[in-house]
Amino acid sequence: MKTVLQPAGWTPPKGYANGVAARGRQLFVAGMIGWNAQCRFDSDDFVAQVRQALANVVAVLAEAGATPQHITRMTWYLTDKREYLARAREVGAVFREVIGEYAIAMTAVVVAGLIEDRAKVEIEVTAVVPD
Repeated sequence: MKTVLQPAGWTPPKGYANGVAARGRQLFVAGMIGWNAQCRFDSDDFVAQVRQALANVVAVLAEAGATPQHITRMTWYLTDKREYLARAREVGAVFREVIGEYAIAMTAVVVAGLIEDRAKVEIEVTAVVPD
């Protein structure tokens, strides 16, 4: 079980939580990019890569018997802030489809590039499976 941390009087954030408290077995998922299980990109489209990166996160969590509901923290590394903002609705729809909820402490960081030249996004996750 996790609890969203929302200080009294603060405006609720949209699309993430300011903080999350959880107790249990911790899982740490390395940065996932938008390539498939064979380490090949099926698309250079930003939203398609977001969908694949999130699906990759879900697949790694499943190896530990976890689901997206166990995610407590998520960090996004983006190569293009403008594309992210321009396509935020599409990204939100994909996020809801693959992950389902926003009770996650999230950070987004714009970077000059990622190790894989075709990657447009990299997402790392911490999850906690209750005891």
